[in-house]
Amino acid sequence: MNSENKTAESLIVTLPCTGWGQNEPANPQAVEALEQGKVLYLPNLAFMLSEEEKQLLDPSLVDVKRKNISFKPVEGTLTGITDSSKEPLLRGLLQRYYQHSLSLMNQLLPDYTTSLCHPTNSLRLHPVSAWRDKTSWRKDDSRLHVDAFPSRPNYGQRILRLFSNINPYGEPRSWRVGEDFRQLASRYLPQLDRFSPFSSWLQHKVGITKSPRSHYDHLMLQLHDKMKSDAEYQKNGLQIPFDFPSGSSWICFSDQTPHAAMSGQYILEQTFLLPVSGMKHPEQSPLKILESLTHETLV
Repeated sequence: MNSENKTAESLIVTLPCTGWGQNEPANPQAVEALEQGKVLYLPNLAFMLSEEEKQLLDPSLVDVKRKNISFKPVEGTLTGITDSSKEPLLRGLLQRYYQHSLSLMNQLLPDYTTSLCHPTNSLRLHPVSAWRDKTSWRKDDSRLHVDAFPSRPNYGQRILRLFSNINPYGEPRSWRVGEDFRQLASRYLPQLDRFSPFSSWLQHKVGITKSPRSHYDHLMLQLHDKMKSDAEYQKNGLQIPFDFPSGSSWICFSDQTPHAAMSGQYILEQTFLLPVSGMKHPEQSPLKILESLTHETLV
């Protein structure tokens, strides 16, 4: 593993948040760090479960066809649960996490408040080792990658994710965090397949994607796959290890920050999409970086 010129301090920014938006001041450093591809680490921000909610920390509750239990709070859609009797409790937990997350974003990142959209959250109950051993390399998130949606093109919108380690046994969530996105994209762009508008249309027509992939979505998905399939990069690419303890939370743009989950179990995760126009520095988005490297309009 190559950590040349990389330290935790260069990629991880620690913030002293102790509450979920209640009297938490806005922090200009937070937006600047996020848009540079850094991870905001909130070591004192725990999401507490009630004794009743701790009953939900059971991997058998997850449908065998899914990796996680997912909830769309705006639509009220809950998917991936095997025991319908636990649905009201689970729905309440995920709704509460969404409300806490929204409150935190509104206070900590007020520049994004009016632009955040399409919230989805999930309860991740399996240990990393379980899905690492039983899934394809494309779905193996213990391999360093940036996030891209295979079936849901997002046309350049940012993927903003908040994670909370709710492990009741004190086990950390161990990550690897990687290099600057421009450096990453420059490395892999010459290796990526050309974009085909016809293929994009056909994939949508037959139901592989929910809408036609843009040139941007094509490149991001290719980048995701090239990173995961490159054994040399996984071993020796610029990266650092970092442990997020139980009772901590962290935030990153997961489409920009190379990351890999190496170990841990029991995580809550909240996703928001953010239009590039909602950023303070749009030029730092993957969309604008890829457009500057390809000299093309990608959406």
